[in-house]
Formats: sequence, structure tokens, C-alpha cells
Amino acid sequence: MAEDLVLDTAIRDWVLIPLSVVMVLIGVLRYFVSKLMHSSQTPDAKIVKEGQVIVRARNLRAGANFIPSKAFRARKIYFCNEENGLLFVPKGQGQNPQAQMFSDPNMAMDMMKKNLSMIIPQTLTFAWVNFFFSGFVAAKIPFPLTQRFRSMLQNGIDLSTVDVSYVSSRSWYFLNLFGLRGLFSLILGEENAVDDTQRMMQMGGFGFDPSKGLSAEKDNLDITQHDWALLNFEHRAEAVLRKVIS
Repeated sequence: MAEDLVLDTAIRDWVLIPLSVVMVLIGVLRYFVSKLMHSSQTPDAKIVKEGQVIVRARNLRAGANFIPSKAFRARKIYFCNEENGLLFVPKGQGQNPQAQMFSDPNMAMDMMKKNLSMIIPQTLTFAWVNFFFSGFVAAKIPFPLTQRFRSMLQNGIDLSTVDVSYVSSRSWYFLNLFGLRGLFSLILGEENAVDDTQRMMQMGGFGFDPSKGLSAEKDNLDITQHDWALLNFEHRAEAVLRKVIS
């Protein structure tokens, strides 16, 4: 049977509240530091043009059944022609995003600044939490949980007799690290919220390759079949109007 613990109020005052406040302040500080370190870059006109072409091709696929078949075929040839189509990318001319990043020192420096602004505060904060607050039972979740949540909520506590609903100080740090986006959205605005999960996912890649997007959209448009959705539309509209009038 899991044992019920009586948490000291000093743990709330000297562990739980300070840890939560520090995580919020560090998130706000990281936002302003990243704003100061951010360097404005002029977007590449070619990349912007290719992005707009992809958007136009997607709009064509979405509304293909609402334009005549002849108009759809003409637009499809305009986008997918193997000689001069907007979506056609000759072999060997695709851009390598990794090579583009290393060839552009400003892009590499901007990515390094973003990664450092995330890694350094997290490393220092985790070392601070692990040194001062390791081994504390900081809080209790007011609803029962299964045993699968034990490793997530009781990191740093090796007691199988403690109920799963109790949260260790180290796990509380991780919950604050990945769960404060809603609070940052209220403080900094929805567009300026600090999302560590998204940043960690972006660290694994070096950017978007427009040539792959063009090729993928070309393949999608090639297999799109035209099915005229407005067949006998006048008669159907007339029938609906007659029902409304009568």
C-alpha cells in the first residue's frame, strides 16, 4: 500500500514556490535576451518566391473541382511542366540546407545564439535544482495516477511505497520547463511564448529545403484528378430557390 505523506509547509515556502517563480523569471529573461541577440536578416527573394508558388499550387488542388476542366489542365501544365514548370526542380539544382547554413555565417551564428540561449539557462537551472532541492517531495497531484507516471513524477526519489500522485522537486522542474507555455502566452503574448519543446525539435534540423517542398507539391498536383463539382449547378440552384420561395 502506498503511504500518505504530510508535506511540511516549509517545503512549499522554500522549494515549491521559489522553484516555480525562478522558472517563470528565467523564461521571461531568456525571451528578452533572445530578442537582444536576434539579428535581423533580409529574406531571400528566391525562397520567398518558391514558398508563394507552393501556396498557389495548394490552393489550386483545394479548388480544382470548382474550375472548368480545361482551366485546371492549363494551370496544371503551368505548374508541372517538365521543361519550365514552376514546381519542376532539375536534378542537381536542389539546395542543401546544411550547406546553405554553413555558407552563410549570419545564419549559423543566429542558430548558435538560439541554441545557447536555451541550453545554458537549462543547464545552470538543472544544476541548481539538483544541488539544492534534490530528494524533496514538493507537491501532490489532487487525483490518482497509475504506476506508469512514477518515473515521470518522482524523478530522484527511489521509494516504491510513496503514492504516485506525489511529485519530486526534480520532476517539478521538468513539469515547469515544458508546461509553462500557457503562462508565457499570457505574459509575453501568444506569438512570443517560449516553447522549449519546439526549440528542442528545431535543434535537430538545419532549416527547410524549398526544393523538396516544390517536388512534393508537384507530385501531389500530378496525381490530383479533376471532378467537376458544379455539374448542373444552375438547375440545383433553381430548385433550391423555388423551395425557398414557395
